Amino acid sequence: MTRHQPEPEPQRQPEPDTGRDPAAPAGRAAPAPDPAELPGGAAVEAEGIGLKGPRGWVFREVTVEAAPGSVVALTGASGTGRTCLLLALTGRMKLTEGEARIGGLRLRKQAAAIRRTAALAHVPGVDDLEPSLTVGEHLRERVLLQRRYGTAPLAALKAALRSPRQRRADARRVHDEALAAAGLDLATLPKGPRTAVRDLERLERLRLCVALALIGRPRLIAVDDVDLKLSAPLREEAWALLASVAASGVTVLAVCGEAPAGLPGDVPLVVVVTDRATGARTAEDAPAEPAPKTDDTDETEKETADALAETGRA
Repeated sequence: MTRHQPEPEPQRQPEPDTGRDPAAPAGRAAPAPDPAELPGGAAVEAEGIGLKGPRGWVFREVTVEAAPGSVVALTGASGTGRTCLLLALTGRMKLTEGEARIGGLRLRKQAAAIRRTAALAHVPGVDDLEPSLTVGEHLRERVLLQRRYGTAPLAALKAALRSPRQRRADARRVHDEALAAAGLDLATLPKGPRTAVRDLERLERLRLCVALALIGRPRLIAVDDVDLKLSAPLREEAWALLASVAASGVTVLAVCGEAPAGLPGDVPLVVVVTDRATGARTAEDAPAEPAPKTDDTDETEKETADALAETGRA
């Protein structure tokens, strides 16, 4: 009787590294990280963008290129579409022409994702503060809204499983970090956190708006009318505030009447000069004297007002 000898098992060759997650199904690569969830500031890249309203072009031929952690100053005469450009770059207005990327996200196709990473810090007519509410009430409201609507589903589930004491501690920590980044000391206010918004000075109100925006930990914040009705010393403080936010890694878009010559701490500054005729120009090509107000400027201001009203309703 002959015994059958078992055949030796073939040796397995090591599989080449394809960069695929081993837990992922066969033939399907691991998903790329969502740019909206990446840390740090958002780069701003726009080329030839424009927005057309019912009465014509609000702005046109705008080109912006800014690295993460930069301050982008949108300056120009009133009625040249500065605020609409600010809202368009944060995904709040739909472009008519051109293409832009905010933090790697395509503005025309991923506006919703951009809105999750870009926060409005101070845009009158869109995110106005309630004058009768106190500073503390605004902060508590923003923390609650962020916990309910501004958190990813998995993170929201993990937060819900924590004890009430831990949730209060987390909310307090986020609250304190935002106030420190905005340079707003509640102890210096007339009534502390119980101070009503209508009793705040303009620079204090700007700091509060920046703190509220930073609670959501955005990659980009937008500020309108930075230097409006501010004296020269207060204007320097406002720009120093935005420079400190940018130094922490958050990109800042700021509408202003006059861009600063530079920022403290060597923070990168990109100046975009909007113009009624050409849409936008570099700072070197800007005219020395502002152009006189014409009927076209009045018409553009009406377009901007209509666009802001529509954005506020949205």
